[in-house]
Amino acid sequence: MDSSEEEDRAMFAALKRMWERADGPPADLAERMIAAVAVDDLTREYALLTEVSADRAAVRTEQERLTLQFSDESTSVLLHVSATESGSRRVDGWSEPSVLAARLSQDAREWAAVLGEEGRFAFDDVAPGLSAVRLIVRMDGELKEFITPQFEV
Repeated sequence: MDSSEEEDRAMFAALKRMWERADGPPADLAERMIAAVAVDDLTREYALLTEVSADRAAVRTEQERLTLQFSDESTSVLLHVSATESGSRRVDGWSEPSVLAARLSQDAREWAAVLGEEGRFAFDDVAPGLSAVRLIVRMDGELKEFITPQFEV
């Protein structure tokens, strides 16, 4: 390190000490900032999960069906999960506002949705397992990301 770098470090250390004495941060600033960032992140990703129905004993089939609803203050998503004859799952979804892109993820695997009209989307041949859906929607002219909590497919 040359002498100019040492002088700069000494000057910055002196400025820091001066400002800490003259106008120091509140004692609980770090804790308040951590809480504020955590709340902001939760607000962005929080969604209310409701199991609407689970039909496990249909009259003519052994297929399992599950209906889930997720929502936050501006986006609402309804998912129907059904077993296929091959043992995989089909996930049909509807969103308000309409979806521009949708992906279902399980650990390192992802499925891109086939998008339909009026907020409809679907994922075919999804493996059973813990999943989450990530949507991109347009609200008030801006793109918004909506991520569901994890759920079992």
